[in-house]
Amino acid sequence: MKPSTTISFILVFLATISCSQASCRANNFLQCLFQKFNNYSSISNNIYTPINSSYTSILQITIQNPRFNTNSTSKPLAIITPEHESQIPPLILCAKRSGLQTRTRSGGHDFEGLSYQSQLPFVIIDLVNFSDVLVDVDSKTAWVGSGATIGSLYYAIAAKSHVLGFPAGTCPTVGVGGHFSGGGYGAMMRKHGLAADHVVDARIVNANGTILDRKSMGEDLFWAIRGGGGASFGVITAWKVQLVDVPEIVTVFGVSRTLEQNATQIVHRWQSVAPELDKDLFIGVSFLTANSTQSGTKLTVVANFFSLFLGRIDILLPLMKEKFPELGLMSEDCAEVSWIQAMVFISGLPVETPPEVLLNRTDPATRIPFKGKSNYVQKPIPESGLEGLWERFFEEEGANAAFALNPYGGRMAEISESAIPFPHRAGNLYKLLQVVFWSEDENGDSDRYIKWNQRVERYLTPYVSRNPRAAYYNYRDLDLGVNNVVGETSYEQASVWGKRYFKNNFDRLVQIKSVIDPENFFRNEQSIPSLH
Repeated sequence: MKPSTTISFILVFLATISCSQASCRANNFLQCLFQKFNNYSSISNNIYTPINSSYTSILQITIQNPRFNTNSTSKPLAIITPEHESQIPPLILCAKRSGLQTRTRSGGHDFEGLSYQSQLPFVIIDLVNFSDVLVDVDSKTAWVGSGATIGSLYYAIAAKSHVLGFPAGTCPTVGVGGHFSGGGYGAMMRKHGLAADHVVDARIVNANGTILDRKSMGEDLFWAIRGGGGASFGVITAWKVQLVDVPEIVTVFGVSRTLEQNATQIVHRWQSVAPELDKDLFIGVSFLTANSTQSGTKLTVVANFFSLFLGRIDILLPLMKEKFPELGLMSEDCAEVSWIQAMVFISGLPVETPPEVLLNRTDPATRIPFKGKSNYVQKPIPESGLEGLWERFFEEEGANAAFALNPYGGRMAEISESAIPFPHRAGNLYKLLQVVFWSEDENGDSDRYIKWNQRVERYLTPYVSRNPRAAYYNYRDLDLGVNNVVGETSYEQASVWGKRYFKNNFDRLVQIKSVIDPENFFRNEQSIPSLH
């Protein structure tokens, strides 16, 4: 049954029976759309309700965390995949009129699944069709649809130029809508800052259904959506970004060291070295457990150092010998490649993988239930602190954990904390992401892994930032605090989590929200509250 035929059937059917509150709201929403669209067939083929045979596949196709893909997970009353910007205002107005919440989804990577679930009746506006990337080499800019992925942006840039790039993330399947609006960091952040630092225009549909660009939205709202979370302010359909110059040839390397190979000492040294290196050099490190190569059965921790250098090997090797000889980098550890091939490598794939892989919207290998948390480190964790962390990795749940440490310094330390809502700049050595995974068969036992992650976070307390204990908004963590599901949320209540993500910028975000969306239509468990 085609979606348009299905919707017509539903409208007739629901008009003849009494309905529950949720189904009445769904009926009112669909009836409203029928009235709002002069040509209803133009949108009807893009509306999916639970009666559609394709509803489940459309819902699940970009759910990146199966933790929120269970029978008990809340489901939308409808999923709409608009094809044109002009189709979005009626969706917002009809949702408001019908008492429904909206969730906007671009890539489905929200750590807590807030782009596709809600505790109240809701519909999803899925921006999958807003995926065009238009690159202008002469102006070194690109217009990017919010439904495009980071990988597709990279690929489109490289197709037009071998000497232009963009400083966004390392995971190619992430949607740019959420990535840009939360900040967005990657392997070029020490050279160029965040993705959001390079946004020069945007298009947004506000709670009144008005389509705005930078000029018409004003500088306050434009400031807010570049790192303050776009979902609090409207539906952002497209972004204009300033591209950056990159060398024709760059260098990447990956080096692994186990505890038996002095990983503890090397990581300890890395904390002081990586943030102070030349801006052109990014060296991240990740941790996970593996069987020791010495015993074959005893667990060890492996530190994987991964790097992008915006230059050639003959410059990199002497630099590493001078600044970080402890790693023991050799020329055979390195590869000279194009920037686009480096983005393939940084995503975790073999360096020779064809770049077309960046066009994939999903990666089944990464679809594993997980819980993530983030922290910022401002003083090196002592070796004894690292050794205590390894002990947590050797616990049963820790065998399924991974940490990623991304160095700051360079350009990140030069940009003001208030330039955009993302405040984590000077004074931070690195950002720490801790993630624990489990199999879908263990979803019923997920609390055990989540509690392990919480214990590790408590262990890290003496070693991370404080007042506030900072966290990264794009690694959303509802453990930090939530808004009220029903009724108003006070500034004080929202500050508990808001200050950790945005520090003092939270106050300005609240002021802007109160003007832009005084009725607080765009809301979720961690949306910016409106004081009105």
